[in-house]
Amino acid sequence: MPAATRLTSEEIAFHAFYARERTALELACALHVARLQALLAQVPGLEIAKVEGRVKDRDECLRKFARKYRAALEEDGGGYEIRRCITDLIGVRVVCLYEDELGRIAQLVRQQFEVIDVTDKVGAVQGTESAFGYMGLHLDLRLKAELADAAPHTAHLCEPFELQVRTIIQDAWSVLDHRIKYKKSIPAALKRRINVLSALFELADREFRQIRDATEAELQRPGDDPAELEGTHGSGQEGSAAPRGSKVLDAFSFLRIARHFFPDQEFDAHRVDLFVDDILGWDPAITRERFNATLRQGLATVKRYKQAYEAAEPGRSFNPFTVIRHCLYLGDPETFQPALRNTARAAFQTWLQAEAS
Repeated sequence: MPAATRLTSEEIAFHAFYARERTALELACALHVARLQALLAQVPGLEIAKVEGRVKDRDECLRKFARKYRAALEEDGGGYEIRRCITDLIGVRVVCLYEDELGRIAQLVRQQFEVIDVTDKVGAVQGTESAFGYMGLHLDLRLKAELADAAPHTAHLCEPFELQVRTIIQDAWSVLDHRIKYKKSIPAALKRRINVLSALFELADREFRQIRDATEAELQRPGDDPAELEGTHGSGQEGSAAPRGSKVLDAFSFLRIARHFFPDQEFDAHRVDLFVDDILGWDPAITRERFNATLRQGLATVKRYKQAYEAAEPGRSFNPFTVIRHCLYLGDPETFQPALRNTARAAFQTWLQAEAS
């Protein structure tokens, strides 16, 4: 069994520092995380997956010091403190959804933090064919003096720390990249495979952003004005093909039409997606014109029923999706029978009969 490695005096000093200050470092890290969470939450539309922090493991610090700094410091022959060389003793990570948010976050943190250094890991990787990785932005930060003076006194709060800003894809790559044991002095074929994998992650990041942009552009695109769709809804018969020039209903046209009839309603994207999928399951050929006409023709009746229902059932109400379900059923009871549960369908039919009489 090999003998234990004897610690240098500098390593012994770092062990003592780490044991003594670990709790204070954890507190400073938690305060930085909380400050960044509050700062990022103020920006509308900025989608953050997580903000997390950690105090770097003691032995990991020593390995980093040995790898990057020890040889040069010992060659100089002067004294040194290991802790002064570890700029990421406290590390915070912000994970966002899209790559074009990295720069926004980097600019945003400048409001409260002094930026000591910035390392663009993506740019570094893209600038060479021999490196692997897809790591995002690394920033060395320090809390601005005026904010530090106003904060409760906490050890290490005003010292530099590292902020990593990544997309979800970059964060996933980083986790997987650490599982690849050999990446430099390896056969060319294996190196190519790792390069391909890295490129696929980069492509996925770009595609997610472009899908987001295309979705927003589609939602903002002029068209599907309910007034313009009047009189073009076709025969309305079950199973009939869409009239020439008409388009089958999709989530985008559904939203444009639904927002016209329910202008004060916020429609959750996931729920819209599932609901439109249900509608197309009931009638695969339903067009946006027919959907618009069905709402226009049935909405007044369903709103009267909604008032009667809510008066008879205090504390219960119809949301817009429920109103639309009733409009669809009213417009074509046979095709859209599954839109309402048995009890809801029976109650609606009873009310309609009473109305007719």
